[in-house]
Amino acid sequence: MNSHFDPELGELMEQLGRNAVAAAAVLAQATSAMKDEALARAADAVRAQAGQILSANGHDLSAARAAGMGPALLDRLMLNSERVESIARGIEAVVRLPDPVGTIAAEWQRPNGLRIQRVRVPLGVIGIIYESRPNVTADAGALCLKSGNAVILRGGSESRHSNGALYGCLTAGLRGAGLPAACIQLVPTTDRAAVGYMLSGMTEYLDVIVPRGGKSLVARVQQEARVPVIGHLEGNCHVYIDRDADVRMAQAIALNAKMRRTGICGAAETLLIDRASIATHLVPVVRTLLDAGCEVRGDQTVRSADPRVLAASEQDWQTEYLDAIIAARVVDGVDGAIAHIARYGSAHTESIVTENQATAERFLRQVDSAIVLHNASTQFADGGEFGMGAEIGISTDRFHARGPVGVEQLTSYKYVVRGSGQVRP
Repeated sequence: MNSHFDPELGELMEQLGRNAVAAAAVLAQATSAMKDEALARAADAVRAQAGQILSANGHDLSAARAAGMGPALLDRLMLNSERVESIARGIEAVVRLPDPVGTIAAEWQRPNGLRIQRVRVPLGVIGIIYESRPNVTADAGALCLKSGNAVILRGGSESRHSNGALYGCLTAGLRGAGLPAACIQLVPTTDRAAVGYMLSGMTEYLDVIVPRGGKSLVARVQQEARVPVIGHLEGNCHVYIDRDADVRMAQAIALNAKMRRTGICGAAETLLIDRASIATHLVPVVRTLLDAGCEVRGDQTVRSADPRVLAASEQDWQTEYLDAIIAARVVDGVDGAIAHIARYGSAHTESIVTENQATAERFLRQVDSAIVLHNASTQFADGGEFGMGAEIGISTDRFHARGPVGVEQLTSYKYVVRGSGQVRP
């Protein structure tokens, strides 16, 4: 046991780790039908226990309001009937996904007759540390189960009642399908030291950690984790309005990208406008945002578009607001947009609005972010919107997984080689 932690907490976490490793060995051999049955039963349980889930969420919301939690975080925490139904549908969407485990990604034969296959296999045991959003409990549990991975979930203390209610639905599904309940485990303590234990005291059990939360949580995980991490630190996303953009489309995309849900990582935080389009595009787009209640912080040219625009500082270009605030700047064409994103972006999600196909392709090719879009809102940066079912998060890493992390991204591979007596000369 790791001597840096409280022995009682250490024993609790060690037991979770041992249980997860044992469950992972069973789950890796489970059939697609068993996994899908467990998920279907879990979705049924979410619907059947909607009242209990909402009651539990009510306890969390009351405590969060009393503690002074801000509107953006309260929105992430809040469940209603529609969101509960969305959770159930999200689990069912994972059922419909192809099972990645055992699929052959590539195969070939060598001149000596050896037949080689690259076969997808689970990662093993995944640790997921997250804040506020109770839907992550269901999304992460479902994705890990479908991809054959055992998972240890550590939700934030602010959502502990909601998480517990959803976790009960997942374990009911596992038991109903004859799979070990320990395939999905929820850390049963709100002690913050449990996070530290997962990061540095469970290398024997955890194969990868995925953080879902604010910048401080993700930064801590990336700094302290002693196992690989999949995640992103910030979602400083951009929308670039090109000179060849349709004005009405530009207004609609900028408004949706910023204001549909301001607290998600795919929300646009910076608006870039082509200098060549000032006379036609600047005022309509900026006023659309202002009229919708968005605070706009702009450079000198943007400020001239409307007296309500505030002055932007250097810090604004690198800020993830997660609020109804956007930074706006005029740039010199697509090259200026690409250069701004390269300097200030977080390699998350960027969009170009233009009717010029050549300009669009240049942007899509040269912008080095996990997700790049043409004539579409950055709010589509979501695994469900990509047809990948729920997602554990968006990865800005450049190795293993990038973009939405769904079932396929939660697998690795091994090489299966079949011979007929070959020996190496």
